[in-house]
Amino acid sequence: MIDTPHITRTAAQLAAVIRITIPREEIRHVMGPGIGEILAAIAAQGIAPAGPVFSHHLTIDPATFDFELGVPVTTAVTPAGRVKPGRLPAVTVARTVYHGPYEDLGAAWAEFVKWIADNGHTPAPDVWESYVAGPESSPDPAAWRTELNRPLIGYA
Repeated sequence: MIDTPHITRTAAQLAAVIRITIPREEIRHVMGPGIGEILAAIAAQGIAPAGPVFSHHLTIDPATFDFELGVPVTTAVTPAGRVKPGRLPAVTVARTVYHGPYEDLGAAWAEFVKWIADNGHTPAPDVWESYVAGPESSPDPAAWRTELNRPLIGYA
């Protein structure tokens, strides 16, 4: 389900983001429109995406998703409607890649979180997913790839 996880250091990455707080079950209704809104806002500013769309979940709550939906950019965006400048942090993360449909991301995260605990790492309260390949790249969910990142505590 997931590739062998590893520990890596990320570089800070400028992003264009929309902050979203919703009941968990509403996620599939906000992702597509939010992505479209971000891509339109950066295109209007002459900025191209510098990587895959991501969702940076700021806290983990079983009932509510509080996250920034975003896309990496190389130039800071000017605020436009809900789209604001943001950034993915420079941190040490546990990272893996999940292969499969979005409906099974919960099971992938459970497997990943178990690996983190089994290997003695202490997770920070946030996580992010980068949607490397999805429905826009293949109609076959087996070909979809989502990079899972969990920042870790105790690394300089």
